[in-house]
Amino acid sequence: MAKAPPTVEPHVERPGPAEFRDPFVRRELAKAAVWLGLALVIVGIVFLAQPLLLIVGGAIFAVFLDGGVRFLGRYLPIPRGWRLLLTLVLGFGFLGWVVWFAGTTIGEQFEALRQVVTAQFDRLMAFVSSLGIMPQGEQPNLGNQLLGSVGRLTSAVGSAVGAIGSAIAMIVIGIFLAAEPKIYDRGIAWMLPLRHRAGFYRIAEHVGFTLRRLLFGRLVGMIFEGFFTWFMLAEVSRIIGVGPVPMAALLGLVTGVLAFIPNIGAITSGVLMVAVGFSAGPQQGVYAIFVYFFVQNIDGYLVVPYIARRTVDLAPAVVLAFQLLMGALFGILGVLFADPILATLKVVLIDVSRQHEEKESQAAELIDAQAVKAAVPAAAAPAAPASAAPASGASSRRRRGLSSGRAPRK
Repeated sequence: MAKAPPTVEPHVERPGPAEFRDPFVRRELAKAAVWLGLALVIVGIVFLAQPLLLIVGGAIFAVFLDGGVRFLGRYLPIPRGWRLLLTLVLGFGFLGWVVWFAGTTIGEQFEALRQVVTAQFDRLMAFVSSLGIMPQGEQPNLGNQLLGSVGRLTSAVGSAVGAIGSAIAMIVIGIFLAAEPKIYDRGIAWMLPLRHRAGFYRIAEHVGFTLRRLLFGRLVGMIFEGFFTWFMLAEVSRIIGVGPVPMAALLGLVTGVLAFIPNIGAITSGVLMVAVGFSAGPQQGVYAIFVYFFVQNIDGYLVVPYIARRTVDLAPAVVLAFQLLMGALFGILGVLFADPILATLKVVLIDVSRQHEEKESQAAELIDAQAVKAAVPAAAAPAAPASAAPASGASSRRRRGLSSGRAPRK
């Protein structure tokens, strides 16, 4: 009688979670570690948004300082520390001069600008309501809506004490990074395998060069837009008979500061300029529109492309989308630092892709060389009998000649 098959499978001992020597367990642990690390990174970015962006701001400020130090190094053969000190003195001295020279006047104009913008916005909402586009009644408070949607980070730096503390932290981080940048590069490279360190140094150098050119172009654009806007609104308007636009100095300062933020900064400064222009009259309003487009076109087509032509090319739609994303996640600082962060990401991706292309091309060349070496003996092997055939034929003919011919003389 045949034996019935067992209803229960026999027990087989398999490796468990504590058996780290098994390749399968090691592979699964590596996968779990990757996913766990990714989750920790996401959680860290969400809960540590403020210090992370302060560090990024310090690094961007360090790029500014490093650019000034390198520029002075072309003309002053002094140590790097003295050049950094001179850069700080010149930079903060210029800011102090601006505050001292125009602080009182611009401070008074800030309150007037707020009242003018509020009145113009109320008039615009009343006009829209009269067309039936919006319901009649209480007008929406645009300021509260904007300030309430910039994210959790704004509440941390919204107060005066928080803003001053954040600015001091970024300045201190930037000074330390700009004083000895090689130390921090070597520190990061030390945590990488030896085979990746040369690539890291190359990427770091490329990122630094790109950010220096990008931020230098932003700085020159800020100075140009601010000064040229003030000059057109205050002086040229008198020459052509339109009349000076109110708060020209403040509008020039705001335009220059907002020029650091591409797309959003230009739109914001244009709205403020046009609102103040129409508050003084229709001629000033139309002239303010002309000044805005004139300045933006000169800056966009002549100044910035000439200075930053060797930097990374960023599509405006991509920059705007990334600014909106950073603003929703991290607030006003995210919008402020979105452009340098996006440029850094693109440079890193381009360099990494180039490294992969170089490796693939080297591997293809190695395979081709091995194929050529393998083909040479194969082509030379059949040629040996063919070359030897005439020699054997000649020797056989000589032997036949000796045997069939006359005998040699004695």
